[in-house]
Amino acid sequence: MTETNSSPTGDFAAMRAAMVASQLRTNAVTDLALLDALGRVPREKFVPAERGTTAYIDRAVPLGGGRALNPPMTTALLLDAAEIGPDSRVLIVGAATGYAPALAASMAADVTGVESDAALAAQAKSNISGVRLVEGPLENGAAAHAPYDAIVIDGAVEFVPEALVAQLALTGRLTAAILENGVAHLAVGRRGGSGFALSTFVDAESVVLPGFVRPREFVF
Repeated sequence: MTETNSSPTGDFAAMRAAMVASQLRTNAVTDLALLDALGRVPREKFVPAERGTTAYIDRAVPLGGGRALNPPMTTALLLDAAEIGPDSRVLIVGAATGYAPALAASMAADVTGVESDAALAAQAKSNISGVRLVEGPLENGAAAHAPYDAIVIDGAVEFVPEALVAQLALTGRLTAAILENGVAHLAVGRRGGSGFALSTFVDAESVVLPGFVRPREFVF
């Protein structure tokens, strides 16, 4: 791929290499296939053109419509914990403009992304190929293409719906940022038989995804 370098500060490829070396390798991202993908997929392609120079900073990047692209470290840690292999079938919940699905597609056999925002889904379809994009409620996942060996919820949620757990393969893994009292705890869960439990492993900034808010109890 030939890159068009429109950054006023220079080289996107150099920014990408610095992100991998200084943000990701130093923060327990160890999957070699993932690190290779992070070093090759041009993140600036997945953010608005005027925000290209901020694409590699470890913070969320606004995409419009109240949505944002997760910080690169958060997406990388969620993908790393999902233990995606070359034969894996993967679902990315919160595909946004397609960055996380593009990374997963470099590692897995089959990738589906689900996105509820029509404008973001259209951008994702334009940005990536070889990934199945489903437009619909994030919390519903994409049952028609299940089961999945890995489900990555690329954002913060208050809970993991049963509908998503049901789409995991029997030994599948699900990763997400679980939001509690304003803090996002990255977590991984494995489905074993009829059971499913999440275990948190680190706190990290994460964008909040729509559709995963628990009903509030009415208080007199």
